[in-house]
Amino acid sequence: MAGYERKTALAPADVLARAEDHLPVYIGLTRSRQSSHGATYTGEEGTVVLAAHRHGAYTDVTARTDRLRTSRMDYEIQRFLNHLPYEYGDAGGPGAGDPG
Repeated sequence: MAGYERKTALAPADVLARAEDHLPVYIGLTRSRQSSHGATYTGEEGTVVLAAHRHGAYTDVTARTDRLRTSRMDYEIQRFLNHLPYEYGDAGGPGAGDPG
């Protein structure tokens, strides 16, 4: 199992909305559970549990997968988290080595 964490300026609802747009398309996962602060997605690639909690100006986002860090799903989860804007006005986006 692997775990990832990211701080973002987005509200928890916005993080979960972006997850709903990203995870089904890029990983083929389907949301199996949702609350106001988290969601669980499952599919052939595995399972990921997202949690988003607001603390002051930032939201702490955690993602736990049931796969090894070398799996395709883990790569896509890291990519998703890296696209979340850190500061207000930040577009978020790929790192220097990520094509998109």
